[in-house]
Amino acid sequence: MTTKGFSNYSVGMDADLKALEEKLAQLLALYQQMRAENLELRQDLAQAQDQSKQLRDSMAQASTRLEAVIDRLPPDVVSRESL
Repeated sequence: MTTKGFSNYSVGMDADLKALEEKLAQLLALYQQMRAENLELRQDLAQAQDQSKQLRDSMAQASTRLEAVIDRLPPDVVSRESL
């Protein structure tokens, strides 16, 4: 029996090919979902890294200003060792 140009073709092979096709479609859908999620996570990471840098910069500026204020205090008010 020859079907679609293949000899020894069977209904079982057709069912196997259909199952494989469905699994491949599921795999492709999952791949697209993972790609979208990965892109979103990369964007979230970049945003978090930017916020972290901004916070570090703000903390450095606050530290510099605080040191300047402490340096202007009279020596008998506070000593650096007590900080």
